Amino acid sequence: MTYAADRLHEEVAYVAYHFHWALDEILDLEHPLRRRYVKEIADINTRMAEGR
Repeated sequence: MTYAADRLHEEVAYVAYHFHWALDEILDLEHPLRRRYVKEIADINTRMAEGR
């Protein structure tokens, strides 16, 4: 299965913005792990926005 290039770029940009990781470090992550980081960042952002 191929992963949409646009979605990959979104994930990479999201993780890079929040964690300040290099492109190579993010691309070296297996897809499920990268998605996990995206979810965790989103959860943190949601909690912060809700004041928790």
